[in-house]
Amino acid sequence: MLGVLGLASALAVAACAPPVVTPPAVPDDIHIPPYARWPYQPFSRNAAVQIALREWRAFGAPVVSAGEELPYDAERAPGLWQRVGDYWWQGLDMGSPDQGITGKHDATGVIFPASEDGRYAWSAVFIDYVMRMAGAGHRFLYSPLHADYIDAARQEALGERHDLAIVAEPPESYAPRPGDLVCMWRGPRPVHYADLPAGQFAAHCDIVVATHPGSIDGIGGNVANTVAMWHIPTTAGGCLIAPDGTVIDPNHPWFVVLRVTYDVDGPIVSPFTPTPVS
Repeated sequence: MLGVLGLASALAVAACAPPVVTPPAVPDDIHIPPYARWPYQPFSRNAAVQIALREWRAFGAPVVSAGEELPYDAERAPGLWQRVGDYWWQGLDMGSPDQGITGKHDATGVIFPASEDGRYAWSAVFIDYVMRMAGAGHRFLYSPLHADYIDAARQEALGERHDLAIVAEPPESYAPRPGDLVCMWRGPRPVHYADLPAGQFAAHCDIVVATHPGSIDGIGGNVANTVAMWHIPTTAGGCLIAPDGTVIDPNHPWFVVLRVTYDVDGPIVSPFTPTPVS
């Protein structure tokens, strides 16, 4: 009898207890400025190009050749290691374990030696940052690894997903435009367009900021430990690979172009071009 009464009492107390409230999930972009998070303006090709050029100018506007080492380590310099930290913090989703990294600190704020720079490669988060600030929102796959969004773009091309603003294109038939991303494989494992999606692999991507007869200008992060531009040779038609499969650039194995489907497609207009004030 006491057991029954005790059970009844426990049930009564439980019935009077306040309900357990699960706190709402923290939005993965809560750390992003409203102008980019909402965004204030449509996701545009011109904005992405101008943001990449702005970051390049902040690092001194270096133009490098293949394998060139600069006489300074910009990513560890005062004012610039913090900028690299911005790429990690704002490029990745809130809660990423790598968000606290800077140009010379690990995610816990401990300075790592320059000899370990390779463990904290930031070229992918640079692209993440540019896409995020240009207003891509949830239509880009933000990751510290280029391979993740390359594979996702190939899945878009195959019709396996329909939520991103990036589509993988074959580099022998699609000529990249300003605002598109061009990607090479790195390391011992070659990767080709037909291999995608290919899982985890080492890669590097640049954002195209200009096209010329026989070349394009690409800007990338963590190139010679800075944000740098290099001139990438192309076919006469602007492609990275010839119809016979030959990569035109003798120094870099470009293998895919990520066509970005911006809301506003063009034109590319320098902010230093006089325009009427509106």
